Amino acid sequence: MTSYRIAEAAQLLGVSDDTVRRWVDQGHLPTDGGAPARIPGDALAARAVELAAAPPDPAGVLSSARNRFVGIVTRLQVDGVMAQVDIQAGPHRVVSLMSSEAVRELGLEVGSLAVAVVKATTVIVETPKD
Repeated sequence: MTSYRIAEAAQLLGVSDDTVRRWVDQGHLPTDGGAPARIPGDALAARAVELAAAPPDPAGVLSSARNRFVGIVTRLQVDGVMAQVDIQAGPHRVVSLMSSEAVRELGLEVGSLAVAVVKATTVIVETPKD
């Protein structure tokens, strides 16, 4: 079974080592009982899913796309016909290229609440070498 050191768990969850230690002390994350303590991979995965619970989708629409990132517009670069929109959705930065007309029609500006919808037919999964 895969397990992770406290520092590795913290990095994967995007929190500090101290936060992971507190979660262990509070019973939110189990350890393997060894020294140094290691977090079982399945428990870490469950905690990651809990933490990643997205805020409610403001669109309130049904969609076949399962990759919906609710976030805030952090940058707009509008240049003639095209625009680049950066959305920060939790730890994820999503960048979209769209028409300048679409930016205007959606009323996008820095600070706007937005949902990035990703529909892809290819997802590449990699694992680190041992």
